[in-house]
Amino acid sequence: MKGFKQFLMRGNVVDLAVAVVVGTAFTAVVTSLVANIFTPLIAAIFGKPDFSDLTFKINGSIFRYGAFINSVIAFLSVAAVIYFVVVLPLRTLAERRARGQAVPEEDLVLTDEARLLTEIRDLLAERRSGA
Repeated sequence: MKGFKQFLMRGNVVDLAVAVVVGTAFTAVVTSLVANIFTPLIAAIFGKPDFSDLTFKINGSIFRYGAFINSVIAFLSVAAVIYFVVVLPLRTLAERRARGQAVPEEDLVLTDEARLLTEIRDLLAERRSGA
């Protein structure tokens, strides 16, 4: 039991569990956005919000290509939301940080360890410049 408890308490397992929960919640938000915003928008443009009734028959077999069209539209809508709401803003933020346009250092909240390391760095820099 001790080994199992250590396994569960490792940071990776907890991080993964949090990621799954947040991912599930985010999936609900994106699904709602697609169903309640993008699907009516598509209906306004194309005049039909649901293509699932589109079918054709060959030798008694029914091909529901409308359901496939719905799935493709849902996938493309979700992919667009993920890209424009998550990926693009994070990429822009990373580029700003790389160019030095990140949050000014004085606006960051530093831990005690970080403050101590900053003081040590500054003292070493003074010692080098004074020697």
